[in-house]
Amino acid sequence: MPEARIHLHISGRVQGVSYRSFAVREARSLGLTGWVRNLPDRRVELVAEGDEASVEDLISRCYEGPPLAIVRGIDVRREPPTGDLDSFRIRY
Repeated sequence: MPEARIHLHISGRVQGVSYRSFAVREARSLGLTGWVRNLPDRRVELVAEGDEASVEDLISRCYEGPPLAIVRGIDVRREPPTGDLDSFRIRY
């Protein structure tokens, strides 16, 4: 069972800059499960589960984003882990 779960809403210039692909690559490299998707209001939504240190590392990486992104803010919600995620993927 994962130790931690986060639910992020990332704002700024985060669509059209490969942010979702970046998030998938970073989350998988940390051994996390979850998903990421674009929202109609131009934000990116991300849910991730895994060990606490890796989840915290992902939050830090999300603030940086890919080279063309400009992250203006991240709303971070911590939730109880469910263990129902088996990989990290882009959700459409």
